[in-house]
Amino acid sequence: MMANLFSTFDPSTSINLSLNWMSIMIGMMIMPSLYWMMPSRYNMMFNMLNNNLYKEFKMLLGINSFGMTIMIISLFMYILLNNMMGLLPYIFTSSSHLVFTLTLALPMWMSLMIYGWINKYQMMFAHLIPTGTPMMLMPFMVLIETTSNLIRPGSLAVRLTANMIAGHLLMSLLGNNMLNSNTIIMPLIMMIQALLMMFETAVSIIQAYVFSILMTLYSSEVNYEKT
Repeated sequence: MMANLFSTFDPSTSINLSLNWMSIMIGMMIMPSLYWMMPSRYNMMFNMLNNNLYKEFKMLLGINSFGMTIMIISLFMYILLNNMMGLLPYIFTSSSHLVFTLTLALPMWMSLMIYGWINKYQMMFAHLIPTGTPMMLMPFMVLIETTSNLIRPGSLAVRLTANMIAGHLLMSLLGNNMLNSNTIIMPLIMMIQALLMMFETAVSIIQAYVFSILMTLYSSEVNYEKT
């Protein structure tokens, strides 16, 4: 039972090729270019979302962070696209694997740390001891802040993976029970499935936003000065 349940998240296919991982790119391939699109409500909603995200990330990063802001917005859109595609039937959910999430979190965190310790080491040392820390607690605060800094990429990756796996496991369990249930309970299970689908849609959007906003907060500590 459990082997069949977790086989939903198995990246291998019957021909021993990881063709399921193509889902992380195929969404961008099928999106039409704006040159071939007439202005629509979908386009207006997409532009409004981009503008709101740009204003929020710009406020956190500062005025001298145009490139970083665009990269964080692209990261949000990429995670959101993969999360939403995972809700469609028979499409592999790449964001439910640590390989995918760590690939996004670890390089960005490492590049920020390398940049900060090379160019702004005084600011990096200052972050290790919060303002107002007593003298006796300073060595312990350095250890605590260093540990919390080192586990940031892991917490980002595990948070996104765990939230995406949890909802898909619930939907798989309800789907398996629907096959063996009688006609009286089936409408109730279908109603729960519909509510869970709406909840998973909200989780997909929220987790993409949480991942990008935390990466923005981490980068604002070392990357840019707010002016």
